[in-house]
Amino acid sequence: MAKIEDEIQQKVFKDPYNKAVVNLLYTHSYLVTCQNGLFKPYGISPEQYNVLRILRGQNGVPTTVSSIQDRMLNKMSNASRLIEKLKLKGYVRRTECPNDRRQVDVLITEEGLKILAELQTKVEEGNWKFVNLDKEEVNQLNDLLDKLRG
Repeated sequence: MAKIEDEIQQKVFKDPYNKAVVNLLYTHSYLVTCQNGLFKPYGISPEQYNVLRILRGQNGVPTTVSSIQDRMLNKMSNASRLIEKLKLKGYVRRTECPNDRRQVDVLITEEGLKILAELQTKVEEGNWKFVNLDKEEVNQLNDLLDKLRG
């Protein structure tokens, strides 16, 4: 088990709260790096994967860019730009909303569903490998992270 002190070569932290924040940030970077490696062969980013998962969850019902943005894991992501990239790859379709021409409806395509299906097992296996905890520890971690966010 690699300790944060060894990973970043820092022997002492100001306090355990500082250590926890540094540890969470470092772990976030670790997980993003792992995900990037998983998605790179498919030509998508973790953020694009997140958009595709949101759209798959719509079960064929179009949704707006702002609704996708609200549901994204990384709120700083530019949903419009991500959707445009996915559109160019043929994974999503954008159409003008019939009720409000300023609004755009987004729908996942069959190709988008196919790429998600291809990734399903790889993502699940990656999650088990990247997290490296048993089920009880994962449940405890989830409870603690939920508590941390208040």
